[in-house]
Amino acid sequence: MRSFQFRPRTGLHKFDRALCLGAAVALALTIPFSRALSAPPVESTQVFQTWAATPPMGWNSWDCFATTVTEAQTRATADVMAKKLARFGYNIITVDIQWYEPNATGFDYRKDAKLAIDPFGRLVPATNKFPSASDSRGFKPLADYVHNLGLKFGLHLMRGIPRQAVANKTPIKGTTYTAADIADTKNTCPWNADMYGVNMAKPGAQEYYDSVFELFASWGLDFVKVDDLSAPYHRPEIEAIRRAIDRTGRKIILSTSPGPTPVADGVHISTHANMWRISGDFWDEWPQLFAQFDRLRDWTPFRGPGHFPDADMLPLGTLQMGENRTRFTPDEQVTLLSLWSIARSPLILGADLTKLDDATLALITNDEVIAVDQASSNNRELFRHDGFYAWIADVPGSPDKYLALFNTRPVKGDVEPRFAHYQSPVITRRSPGKGVKIDVGLNGSRKLYLVVDDAHGGNGGDDVVWSEPTITTGKGVIKLTELKWISASSGPKTAVSTTQSASGKALTVNGKPVAFGIAVRAKSVIEFDLPEGATRFKAFAGIGDGSTPPPDAPWPGATVRFLVFTQSPYATDADAEIPVRLAACGFTEKADARDLWQKQDLGPVKDGELKPVVKAHGAVLYRLSPPK
Repeated sequence: MRSFQFRPRTGLHKFDRALCLGAAVALALTIPFSRALSAPPVESTQVFQTWAATPPMGWNSWDCFATTVTEAQTRATADVMAKKLARFGYNIITVDIQWYEPNATGFDYRKDAKLAIDPFGRLVPATNKFPSASDSRGFKPLADYVHNLGLKFGLHLMRGIPRQAVANKTPIKGTTYTAADIADTKNTCPWNADMYGVNMAKPGAQEYYDSVFELFASWGLDFVKVDDLSAPYHRPEIEAIRRAIDRTGRKIILSTSPGPTPVADGVHISTHANMWRISGDFWDEWPQLFAQFDRLRDWTPFRGPGHFPDADMLPLGTLQMGENRTRFTPDEQVTLLSLWSIARSPLILGADLTKLDDATLALITNDEVIAVDQASSNNRELFRHDGFYAWIADVPGSPDKYLALFNTRPVKGDVEPRFAHYQSPVITRRSPGKGVKIDVGLNGSRKLYLVVDDAHGGNGGDDVVWSEPTITTGKGVIKLTELKWISASSGPKTAVSTTQSASGKALTVNGKPVAFGIAVRAKSVIEFDLPEGATRFKAFAGIGDGSTPPPDAPWPGATVRFLVFTQSPYATDADAEIPVRLAACGFTEKADARDLWQKQDLGPVKDGELKPVVKAHGAVLYRLSPPK
């Protein structure tokens, strides 16, 4: 999905894909984990699955160039990949969305944008951005350049048929039908207005998709990422695209987007696509990285040769038109690569490769870590508890095991949910009343901290309200708004307010006025000194009406969690020991360990137990072997 608008590091997305679609994981999580794990395994029996027997590796232009990528930038990127990355397995160069829009400017979209299309209503490259495409040559010259470097060429494609073609009633190649005959004008993408859906029950519909991929094949396409396809899940068009690719006779790897792809459709998607997105667009923020642990676990039954759950591109290095560097800390970057590798997600870089720094280059070219992604099997979560996660995988043809350990506890100074006196379930706009009633005892506590945290991959900015908060004492009930807070923080560029919503509107929740309350944006921490004899805290904590998603949006928008603390909510320890018994990894007595990130043999594991100290938001990745 591509509906993100560029923002400075401290600002907000205009229509934040990661926030909205990351929130939509609540829909996927309605499928019980036990049900996901009980799904039948998918066997690699279809021909197209042999085209990507291991997770695809490459680069996509979106994270660094958005809609503006040019031929010159693409060629320069391909040159870097061929020189520095190809020998490690990176070999796909993908031009992302709006390559057919001459006037595209950034991370946003424009209604009624003029698109470059051919006489049969098919998208073609805008020649002001891709000059070698002139004279109806399309992407073939650029694909030839990429191929001559020993690499593969990929494109992004929106599901459907251009509205422009429908308005002009352009003919469908090889038929007597027009674009207007097959378009489903009520089936549109909520974040990009370029296309109508295709009604696959109409004559000429399959022929349209056949003609699109016939054109792509003539250009020499090796990889296609079809957007607006997985969430909502468009089964008929997924099947049509699969048929169209197969009919070209060219080995074009199929990726679907955006997520979350429904886990309930795991068998279908894994028998029609080589990779599919499991989340909304993934950006460089810890809550979004943390949310991928659940998603990658839930997709375990459907991971295998030729069909891989895709945790999305790697937002590392220089991003967003060269304006920003990744916000992930070095430890978080190790966690990112370790999780993607042990879960065998495709490794698609988002950085401006022409600006690769030495640290990022070293990170993405560790051959022993890449081997985990490319050559492991039976990948699965081993355990999770107290913020510690472990994944394990087999080394094919060997008794060895790969073991990844993650410390997801907050870094020093961040909110630590384990300390919470009360913690709400995840709240979305689809939760009853859009909020939760809170009534907790204070047991004579002298401190109160009200915390709003992101959940399931949100990245801040959700309007929330602590509605009618009160404190009960031996002398009666006090409105919390009558007390002066000691400190208060709110989300990006937002002040805490008792008079209006975080969006500057009236205080309302679920359409009902709030008599008194405190409005903030996630993330937020408000600290109070409690009056003597305080016994209870009551409130209705909800998502405010100050900002709402589009009425036809398939995702719930905000995704937050409310926490109440009676002691400091902040984490104090940055590192933690994560013990793992060798027996849990399949070794009866002894094993040797090798640290893959450090490329260092650690020797025999003592006393049958690993006890590495792992930094907060950090990870370690080992290869365990029978003792020599």
